[in-house]
Amino acid sequence: MALVTALRRLAYVRLREFSRRAAATAATSSFSLTGQRSFTTGTQPLRSDNKVTVHFFNRDGEKITVKGSPGDSLLDVVINEDLDFDGFGACEGTLACSTCHLIFDEEVYKKLGPVTDEEMDMLDLAYGLTDTSRLGCQICLTKSLEGMVARVPESVADIRQSKDGSS
Repeated sequence: MALVTALRRLAYVRLREFSRRAAATAATSSFSLTGQRSFTTGTQPLRSDNKVTVHFFNRDGEKITVKGSPGDSLLDVVINEDLDFDGFGACEGTLACSTCHLIFDEEVYKKLGPVTDEEMDMLDLAYGLTDTSRLGCQICLTKSLEGMVARVPESVADIRQSKDGSS
């Protein structure tokens, strides 16, 4: 039963991601319906103008500033920017682990929206849980989160690690 639930969540996440990217491609595509590329003389805004700045503090206390697109999850940002947070996102955003656990300031936490029961279940397994903890795979960027700070906990609860700490 757990496998079926995990597969349903994976399918849902993938479908949501496909739909979001398809909509973004359709909105910004410069191809006509006949497949011919149309050339325009107008200027389009740079993609970086539409980005949201996120400040991560890694386990060593180092500040890493990156930009992500609105609609991307914080897990997407970590993967797209190739950030090296050990063990982060082991389940690839399917809500089957707590390795993308992040800690937020109170002001930011209030902007993140409600926590689902499924996310709360996974947060119960997280190392270093706080009142302002969330899973990065469940936080989607919006312009209102510009300049947000997310802290990576000192350790991660990753079932893939053996008892001696090796992978």
